[in-house]
Amino acid sequence: MFTGIITHVGKVESITQSRYTISSDMSFFQKLGQGSSAAVNGICLTVNATPRTRSFSIEVMPETHKKTMVGTLKVGDYVNLELPMSANALFEGHIVQGHVDGTGMIKKIQPEGNSHILTIKVRSEASRYLIDKGSIAVNGISLTIIEAKQSFFTVGIIPYTWKHTMLQYAKIDDSLNIEVDILAKYFLKFFRNTFNKKINLWKLKK
Repeated sequence: MFTGIITHVGKVESITQSRYTISSDMSFFQKLGQGSSAAVNGICLTVNATPRTRSFSIEVMPETHKKTMVGTLKVGDYVNLELPMSANALFEGHIVQGHVDGTGMIKKIQPEGNSHILTIKVRSEASRYLIDKGSIAVNGISLTIIEAKQSFFTVGIIPYTWKHTMLQYAKIDDSLNIEVDILAKYFLKFFRNTFNKKINLWKLKK
């Protein structure tokens, strides 16, 4: 499990078929070993070999390519990195599983005071889980939704987050990983199941 609080920014050093090699600051590797989990742009992935001094490699399976933006990464691109949350860590963001629900696309980046407002286009299957002031993970970053609509939502990026994540390099039409709030998914499923049971009981009584 992750919190969506990005600790490091990495850089894609090489791509060989399904293997991606990513470099970062030395401090990121202190708790990273072969078989460790790491969130790369919000995707929970497994380190497939003992990390080198400043880089590590991960393998991406076809399902991950289909559901995320990892296939759009190029050598030289920057990515958000986060290690899993430890049991004694301070829980600062929201529950982020690293299980990406789909992708979104940046349609607008608008400076506003000391912040940046991003308008991100999403598909309807993701938008049904979004509400104003709700939580969302965008490329692994825990953010609060400003406005949620049928085909897009907006988020505000404070100066610290802008400076310390890959969003500082983001451009219009860039693809981003989206993970909706797990609590919203459970609630919607519970509500649907309860509603369907009541409908079935009503039909039986008729």
